[in-house]
Amino acid sequence: MLNDLKLERPLVVFDIESTGVLPTRDRIIEIAVLKIMPDGTSQSTVRRLNPEMPIPAGSTAIHGITDADVADCPTFMIIAEKLYRYIDGCDLAGYNITGFDIPILQTEFKRAGFDFSVEGRKVVDAYNIFCKLYPRTLTAAYKFFCGKELEGAHGAMADTVATFDVLLGQLEKHPELPRELGKLAEFSDLTGPDMVDHTRRFKWSGDEVIVNFGKNSGRTLRDVAENDPGFLRWILRSDFTDEVKTIADNALLGKFPERKVQTDDKAGA
Repeated sequence: MLNDLKLERPLVVFDIESTGVLPTRDRIIEIAVLKIMPDGTSQSTVRRLNPEMPIPAGSTAIHGITDADVADCPTFMIIAEKLYRYIDGCDLAGYNITGFDIPILQTEFKRAGFDFSVEGRKVVDAYNIFCKLYPRTLTAAYKFFCGKELEGAHGAMADTVATFDVLLGQLEKHPELPRELGKLAEFSDLTGPDMVDHTRRFKWSGDEVIVNFGKNSGRTLRDVAENDPGFLRWILRSDFTDEVKTIADNALLGKFPERKVQTDDKAGA
């Protein structure tokens, strides 16, 4: 399959684990690089790094890396020049790298005194390809799971019947899906432990809430409340859920969500 990929110069596929999801504030704690040459040969390397800041428990829960794991590791500053030269002149690939990995890498390089730019590089984001290949519309889902074109799309009853057909098609195509409705509902919930609200407008980064949409995406709610309160007032005037408006209203009053620590009920049993 690699022969199907035509490379004009080395391609660096990389992934980053970090202390959180804010490129301007958080730090890299692990970076893995797979460098593929135009002739098909490849080499890989992975390094853990001391972020020089505590790793939030929420982040450790995702990637499993603790403060102790990186206590004796080098900082990004120490490896910056070698990494910069290693990926210089290479094209880039990864999963959601345009949304996160590239921005945080650029910020780390800037701290170390290097101007890392994607200008002139080809950047391939597998996540964006996935979204384009499998659009999240009912019409696309109906064709994929039911093998038919959806007639009368956007008519309430046609969409309702098609939705149930898609659900049955998903169960047929994926026997690993739970059949018990409660477990299926849990599987279908995209809110996840890092989402603050059910519409995914706010999310957790460690113990801080960050905005997950619009011009302030990536900024902490606390920062927005202090420096751009007009954005939160706009939320209150606009078509958002009561849950989102309550978060915005409380933030304007200086009150912010507190992350609940989930405990294992079986602990100590």
